[in-house]
Amino acid sequence: MFLSVKDQLARIREGTVEIVPETELVGKLERSLAEDRPLVIKQGFDPTRPDLHIGHGVSIHKLRTFQDLGHRVVFVMGTYTALIGDPSGRDDTRPMLTEDEIESNLRTYEEQLFRILDPDRTEIRRNGDWLAPLQLVDILRLTSQYTVARMLERDDFGNRYADGRPIHISEFLYPMMQAYDSVVLEADVELGGTDQKFNLLLGRTLQERADQEPQVCLIMPLLRGTDGVKKMSKSYDNYVGISMPPEDVFGRVMSIPDELLEEWLTLVSTVRREDLAQRVAEAGTDPLGTKRWLAADLVEQYHGPEAATAAQEAFDRVHRRREVPEDIPEVGLDLEGGAPMAIPHVLRGSGLAESTSEAGRLIKQGAIRVDGDVVTDRERRLPAGEYLVQRGKRHFARVTLS
Repeated sequence: MFLSVKDQLARIREGTVEIVPETELVGKLERSLAEDRPLVIKQGFDPTRPDLHIGHGVSIHKLRTFQDLGHRVVFVMGTYTALIGDPSGRDDTRPMLTEDEIESNLRTYEEQLFRILDPDRTEIRRNGDWLAPLQLVDILRLTSQYTVARMLERDDFGNRYADGRPIHISEFLYPMMQAYDSVVLEADVELGGTDQKFNLLLGRTLQERADQEPQVCLIMPLLRGTDGVKKMSKSYDNYVGISMPPEDVFGRVMSIPDELLEEWLTLVSTVRREDLAQRVAEAGTDPLGTKRWLAADLVEQYHGPEAATAAQEAFDRVHRRREVPEDIPEVGLDLEGGAPMAIPHVLRGSGLAESTSEAGRLIKQGAIRVDGDVVTDRERRLPAGEYLVQRGKRHFARVTLS
């Protein structure tokens, strides 16, 4: 049983940037109600990374809204489009992935998705199922439906062309393939971030040329990452992952700039709309307290209330009471010939730095402690013994040199 069109539309509008065109969405909802038929709601992600983050969660939660309203969600795993990589919002060509890399990333997606979506009301499709069998003649027919001039109307393509930076022909194919997904699925509505608007509108064009009713484009806001500047992305290391350990989620949220609080409260918290203004006002007077609430809220959303309590306690133990975490990895390293080991090699060997050069930078930044003392000399060497080595505020290792 569907809610009235007015009530459905009110819930769908919440948190959206734009509905293109809203009049057509009203018509689809009216027909859905009259025919007792759910709409087909589509969104897809390319498995270019193994992690989904809370920025992805903004639109995935909107998919859940459609599910709660009785509609059918089709989540597209971009197994074929990921081979090219989405050029949206980029000023250079995205490296192409191998099929093995894509499959490896895919293994984590369903578990993360179903922390938000109802698995019983979610259909997961792989676009490789219909894109891979296309013959060259099929692709030529597809590309003949759009022009290079229209492609260059996209800001990212237009800017790169104007600057003389390369645009590969394969990148022009990406939005065509995403749009073709909508034709295959006969989507009524497609969701995407503001950087996806061109691709979603192209889906409308291809559907019309396939004599289908064009989809409505639901444009969702992009969440800025923990740096407060760029959109959330694992590439920028400014993300909070849906499957990230609770302690890391809590710590990363506590590190965000104060000016991000209103945006994050609005887009990723569970605060009710009628209470949002009060929460935002509190953020202005007590940003630290608001961050603690938001950090616990996000951990609880994806890991449960017990994990939220434990993550908060772990944060306080390390940051407020300056205590050492209970669960510290223990690492044993062999001294070559019994000679003391340089601290950069200790950091690399213990996993606290990816390389000795990174270790050197961390030491220069004052981010490394050994047994509680800040390390200032990268040439310092540690003899045989047991040491508590710390990187930043949250990363520890108990290292035994022998």
